[in-house]
Amino acid sequence: MSLYTPNPKKPFPFSRSKIALFMECPRCLYLELRLGVRRPDGPGFAINAGVDTLLKREFDRYREAGKPHPYMVKHGIKAVPAKHDMLDEWRNTRKGVYFVHLPTNFRVYGAIDDLWLDEQDLLLVTDYKATAKREPVTVLDQPWHEGYKRQLEVYQWLLRQNGESVSDMAYFLYCRGRTEAASFNGRVEFEVTLIPHHGSDGWVEPTLFAARACLDANRLPKAGADCKFCKYRETARKAMSGKFAQT
Repeated sequence: MSLYTPNPKKPFPFSRSKIALFMECPRCLYLELRLGVRRPDGPGFAINAGVDTLLKREFDRYREAGKPHPYMVKHGIKAVPAKHDMLDEWRNTRKGVYFVHLPTNFRVYGAIDDLWLDEQDLLLVTDYKATAKREPVTVLDQPWHEGYKRQLEVYQWLLRQNGESVSDMAYFLYCRGRTEAASFNGRVEFEVTLIPHHGSDGWVEPTLFAARACLDANRLPKAGADCKFCKYRETARKAMSGKFAQT
């Protein structure tokens, strides 16, 4: 069943994750929204969600006091956790920060983790990440990290469309669960690193136009070059077409 139903009077919800899906594999986006065939859900990350909750609670204490968090002081970032009337809504995964892009009629939205305010009164978009890698995460130089960076850039774009003054600079607060301890003892210690990212959101609007054209077309688009889901479907189709052709 198609979930994509263009209606000039009702903007179509198009989340930050759907933008990411389109950039990864236009075919998977088309299969989900036009044909109702969704990728299998992956495992949940309850520990990551727990880290997010605790970090937000911790930063909110400094937000209320109007003081910089020790992580900011340690890394020489002249900013404080931002106070904003919309912050709770923008953090809410059921609401998020949104903007109706009239040329495509997409209601683009996404839920941020945090906002900081620098000395020029510019908002710094901040995203929390949690991992259990062996080595400290100090740079984002792997291919999949490009998706992380685009995530922040979508948030920057959304906030700007809402009239906010947003810095190009953004931050990842990376929490690595240390596994080199001698024993568990009922706790995991996290090593926290702060990774800056100079964002550029100029790609967002052209991508929305491309995604709209993809969904409006009455033909299946090409699969993403590295889409493991499409590779699996194609391999399975070929295997079954020969073995069960007469069934």
